[in-house]
Amino acid sequence: MMNILEEAIVYATVMHQGKTRKFGNSPYILHPLEVAQILSTMTDDQEIITAGILHDIVEDTDGTLEEIKKRFGARVAELVSSESEAAYPGEEKSATWKRRKEDSLRALQNSRDIGVKMLWLADKLANIRSLAGVYSERGEELWQSLNQSDPAMQCWYYRSVAETVELSLNRTGAFKEFIKHINFIWPGTFDSDKARYKKYREVSVDGCKLLGRGAKGDVYRYDDELVIKVFNQNNTYRDVEREIALSRKAFILGVPTAISFGIVSVGDRYGAMYELVNSETVSKCIGRSPGQAENYAKIMAELAHTIHAVSAGDDAFPDAAERAREYIRGGIAREDAALAKKCEGLLDTLPSADTLVHGDFHTGNVFLQNGEPLLIDMDRIARGHPIIELSDLYYFYVALGEDDPAVVEQFMGFSYETAKRFFLAFLKCYLGTEDEARLNEVTEKASLLGCSRTIRRLRKKRSLTDSDERTVERCVRRIDELTRRLDTLRF
Repeated sequence: MMNILEEAIVYATVMHQGKTRKFGNSPYILHPLEVAQILSTMTDDQEIITAGILHDIVEDTDGTLEEIKKRFGARVAELVSSESEAAYPGEEKSATWKRRKEDSLRALQNSRDIGVKMLWLADKLANIRSLAGVYSERGEELWQSLNQSDPAMQCWYYRSVAETVELSLNRTGAFKEFIKHINFIWPGTFDSDKARYKKYREVSVDGCKLLGRGAKGDVYRYDDELVIKVFNQNNTYRDVEREIALSRKAFILGVPTAISFGIVSVGDRYGAMYELVNSETVSKCIGRSPGQAENYAKIMAELAHTIHAVSAGDDAFPDAAERAREYIRGGIAREDAALAKKCEGLLDTLPSADTLVHGDFHTGNVFLQNGEPLLIDMDRIARGHPIIELSDLYYFYVALGEDDPAVVEQFMGFSYETAKRFFLAFLKCYLGTEDEARLNEVTEKASLLGCSRTIRRLRKKRSLTDSDERTVERCVRRIDELTRRLDTLRF
């Protein structure tokens, strides 16, 4: 009686019969067998290795997931599904290449199954071995024979796979070989250290106090001296390294920021350690003493002035206006293209700025240490006009809670009424005025970008609830009203 691997080999051989590989004209079955062999160097789990043998059945033959599930089990079918790209009937493969890769990468990034990561690494290693061999013979003309002829896009894809599986599999020989082939075809893509043995320090946040939540991760008090930012699962080590590098540049320029001294692994996620002795977030301070919100607003306003007075000096920091444009294009543009064009026109009225904005400026990202504020979450620091920073504040403290105050309360750790009071107090301190007309003017300009960001956040969902749809409609009406009255976002 055949075991599961032998049965999979027979089944795959029959299903791929008559098919050949793109390069070398060799029988196609050699590829899934190579993938299975690579997997056998990483695991002895027969279901994972079986999935390697069957991984191209659904995509390249008449075989179905239902048949695989019936013959080889649900786990094998799930693993094969993770490697099977969506079909776009009636469209050329070259035209759908990027969409197919983005969709499949999201599935990889969202999976917590180590078998999925192993299967992806084994398949892509087998593919890039073949590419590297042909590249060494034919050079750049290689790309013209592929569905994606742009080598930069091919590099993006293979780099993205490597970055996603790195934390889980960086100690395997397969990963090291994968990095070497990528660097052979696209020199300098990865630091050469990636191809050598490396083990991140492993830490646990079990029992650690949660200090705050942000868009990119959660911050915990690790011990009396250290805090740790645990990044969301879809963040790669490159994202963490980039944030640390930007923090150091900002610190050198005079921005009061905490500097991470190393990347660690927290289960299947990356973390960054910061030395923040006896410190807590401004959000925690306000949550404990909401009556002091105005005093903390003053501290935040003074910190904002410090940041906004710092000259970027060079092009090391991105343009914050581009992020604002992304909110418009991914938000209001999906509802009303003409209205989005008006919004971008207002954004164009902002002068080019050489000074910094934090990009994620809220009380959960500012720690008080001996009374002095220190920033974390520096991945969005950029060059830009302060209205972009103020629009972020409006979004966090006003827009997020307009339809459901609990959203702000859960995010910030204090009531929505306190959040609105904080925003107004911040604006008064930042602008140095009590003049209601002036405060309303700046609030309206900030709200235009804040409302578009709200629409973008909701439109990123797979489907919208009735409540979501009402929020979108309200924001569209608000933006339409503002574009009729505003002629600039400057203040």
